[in-house]
Amino acid sequence: MKKYYLSLLLFIPLLAGAQKNVDLDKFTFTAQFRSLPAIRLDSSFRTYNVSIEGTKLIQGYLDEIDPEKSVLLEGWKKLPKEGHLAVIVKIEDLLPQSVTVKERVETIKNKAGQATGTRTYYWQEVVYTFAALANIHDYRGKHIRDEVLASRDHKQVYKSPEFPIRGLAEGYFVLNSLSVTRDLFRNCVTRAMHQLTDRITDNFGFKEVTVKDHMWIVDSRKHAEYEAHRKAFRDMNEVIFGMNAYTPITNAREQLKPVINYFEGVKRKYTSTSKHDRKIRYASYYNLAVLYYYLDDPQMMMKEANGLILNDFDANDGKGFERTALWLKKQFETTNIYTRHFAIDPATFKGPYENGTVKAKKPEVKKSR
Repeated sequence: MKKYYLSLLLFIPLLAGAQKNVDLDKFTFTAQFRSLPAIRLDSSFRTYNVSIEGTKLIQGYLDEIDPEKSVLLEGWKKLPKEGHLAVIVKIEDLLPQSVTVKERVETIKNKAGQATGTRTYYWQEVVYTFAALANIHDYRGKHIRDEVLASRDHKQVYKSPEFPIRGLAEGYFVLNSLSVTRDLFRNCVTRAMHQLTDRITDNFGFKEVTVKDHMWIVDSRKHAEYEAHRKAFRDMNEVIFGMNAYTPITNAREQLKPVINYFEGVKRKYTSTSKHDRKIRYASYYNLAVLYYYLDDPQMMMKEANGLILNDFDANDGKGFERTALWLKKQFETTNIYTRHFAIDPATFKGPYENGTVKAKKPEVKKSR
């Protein structure tokens, strides 16, 4: 009997130690939502058109690549002309500024690794500049903003192939100027159009965004919340995975109530100021803040962020969530759209002149004297 009591006394501290320590592990998941525009416009504006202007010198290159086709404003309908927004891109010439020959010396070694001589290679470097600017205005002529897509301040460098003879390198650009310039120009314009697509979509569009995120889940098998934590994450992941950018999340909110109630219950269950309890509460505050972010609820996210800070276990996460919640709240207020999950069918959108509510202005014809 004494041996039995002795083994029990030895076992009790082990149970207490298991309760005092808790390991948390990152469990990742994928979520989808729709980005909201950074700039508020008239809510009826949902069509756009793109036009490209270039100099006579580069017009032939522009005709070859037809760059306006690659400019996309996500969530809007593109028209050949007379959209609610007009994006006019002015592309300037590609201008060489300096041409120099560079060299490198390569050591020649034998099979034993001993240096037996040197070999010199030459190439030509051409420093050049490119400029492109997008002017954006509405169909009434009101200026919205300008986007600098490429600037002369940014010096770019073209490097020719290497040659063993200096003379070949010196004459390379002159002999191949047309093909090299065409390739460089195409690359510059392509980058500018991609940048324009990103800028106007960030400012005015509704992009479908897929992200990876994580929650903190108990990873200590002996912990009382081990199984329940994992079940809560599985249930949450199943609902979040089923959410998309084009479907309202009303049902998702309802389906996630048991998960929310569980993490709220954990906070009420572990109430002491011990490191163990603060750590397990931290997971609840953190996971709920993440959950409310994807449920488009910045107010409740802010509440969990404040709880994280007061809980005093990695309070910096709480401050980060606080900033994110304020940013999301501002986005909703700026756009007057309070969800990031809704359907968009650009095919149904019509331009201002297609609606019949606005008459197209006739171009003025100057009379000759």
